[in-house]
Amino acid sequence: MKIGELASATGMQIPTIRFYEQEALLSPPARTAGNYRRYDESHVQRLAFVRHCRSLDMSLEDIRVLLKFKDHQNEPCDEVNELLDKHILQLAKRIEELRSLEGLLMTLRAQCCSGQVAERCGILDGLTAASQKQ
Repeated sequence: MKIGELASATGMQIPTIRFYEQEALLSPPARTAGNYRRYDESHVQRLAFVRHCRSLDMSLEDIRVLLKFKDHQNEPCDEVNELLDKHILQLAKRIEELRSLEGLLMTLRAQCCSGQVAERCGILDGLTAASQKQ
């Protein structure tokens, strides 16, 4: 299949497919006599795997490691477990940071009642005060 067909089959944009190919997440396709790329079902499956990993917020480097293990399935998967454990910890840290951010925003929101003029807006005052501390 041509790259447009691969894009349709995977729901990915052509530039994204080319980017993944450039990043060595997708094996180089065969070429036709006219030098067109020819993709097959293995490319569809690999892109589906990459897309799913990206939906789990995994980095390209982590996906590259996972693909290495998919390609060499007789290897022990300890590194895969470590990679996922590390990703879970990073995600937990981000969740904690987002909850902290939510708390700050809720505190700001509580500083202003509707119907005020902007000159007396507690949110704007709070944002201004915080920006001057930085």
